[in-house]
Order: sequence, then C-alpha cells, then structure tokens
Amino acid sequence: MTHSLFDLAGKTALVTGSTRGIGKAIAMAYAEAGANVVISSRKVDACDAVADEINARGGGRATPIAANIAEDADIDRLVSEAEKQVGAVDILVCNAAVNPYMGPFLDTPDDAFDKTIAVNIRSNMRLCRAVVPGMQARRDGAIVIISSIAAFKGSKNLGIYAVTKAADAQIVRNLATAYGRDNIRVNGIAPAVVKTKFASALYEDPEREKAIARSYSLKRLGEPDDIAGAALYFGSRAGAWTTGQTLIIDGGWSIEESL
Repeated sequence: MTHSLFDLAGKTALVTGSTRGIGKAIAMAYAEAGANVVISSRKVDACDAVADEINARGGGRATPIAANIAEDADIDRLVSEAEKQVGAVDILVCNAAVNPYMGPFLDTPDDAFDKTIAVNIRSNMRLCRAVVPGMQARRDGAIVIISSIAAFKGSKNLGIYAVTKAADAQIVRNLATAYGRDNIRVNGIAPAVVKTKFASALYEDPEREKAIARSYSLKRLGEPDDIAGAALYFGSRAGAWTTGQTLIIDGGWSIEESL
C-alpha cells in the first residue's frame, strides 16, 4: 500500500522518453503510486509495449501517445492528446534528451548543436509552456526536469550536452521562481552514470565501468530505479514544499576525495 504522502491516485503524469531507462522507471513508479501515466517517445510500438506492461501490473493506467519532441507541432499534439485522452496534466516529467556528439565543445558540428539545443532545452520550455496554464488554473502542479551531473562539472567530451543540462537546471530555478505563487513546484534531477542504453557508451567497456564505479562512494553505477524514487518525491505531496532544486544523485561521486 502506498503511503499517503506518495499517493498519486487521480493524478495525470506525462513522462517524455518513457519507453526505456530512467523515463520508463519513473512512469512505472508513478503508475504503481496510482497515477494515470502518458507514455511517450518517438516510436508507436515502443509506447504501446510499455503501456501494455504497466497496465498488466495494475495500479494507475498507462496511455501511449507517440511524439517527436524535436518538433513543435508534435509537442502541442502530445499535450492536447494527453488532456483529451487522460485529463489535465498534473505532473510533467521532461526526461527525453539527445547527445548526438561527444567531443570538445568548440568542435561541435552545427547540426548537432542545433539538435541538442532543440531537444534538451527548447522542447522542455515548450512542454512547460503547454501545461503551466492548466496548473495555474488548478493552483497545483509539479514539473520535474531530468538534468545531469554534467551540468555541474567541466567536461572535455560531453561538450554541448553538458551545456544544455546546465541550462535545464536554470530552467528549473526560473520556473520555480515565476510560478511558485501558483503552487507549481519545479525541480530537477541530475544523475551521474546510470545503466541505460542512452549512457551505454560511457560504461560498455567492462574496465571503464569498473573504473567509474570505483570513483563512486557506493562503488556501483546507478540503475533507473535509483532515479525514479526522487521523481516520485518531487511529483507527490511528499515534495509539496520543495521547489527550485536540482537533486544530484551520483552514488557519492561528487563527495569523493580527489587525492
């Protein structure tokens, strides 16, 4: 039985990039807490499969709505379809992101620069713009933006991705300041390396994985469920007095001694 502080019964949650990895773990945690969850990514079959998996488990219902958040029209359609099929969005989780280029920031190809900005920053702003008016009218809402530990450290090879994730942390602060008076809470989560397909290039070499794990206090990489709990806190009544924060979840990497 879900503790009342984490009970999401009757709530509608829209989670982008929720067909695998961190997004899927968040969607499943929300549904288990009773929320009706909109599952979204670019591929229809992937959305359908995850929605079926969640619905077979019981709890809140899952509704698949495929969308490419690189396209403004798709973002608008995603939100309008979610409202039509499930109801007004109470919780928005901006999880979908891209990292088409790894390398020094100044060497970023123009097309990779534009794509990363469009998906990792602009789409989040547009998604928030679409749901905030309804949250204002109800004087209640929660927005969670998935940032990255890369937002808080210099990087030789995460270049433009790190820049966009730092921008996401600032979007959190800006929106929390602007809409707190409407009881809209806006928070972020900044994971270190989590074992997902998205981050696989960082750990697919077993020796590299071991080296990364040794740099974390907990001596292991993250799992998607390690992030889902924080998203549940931010989206529920448990987090009702928390806003404008980006929570670093890194297995203790940022507190480790450098000598």
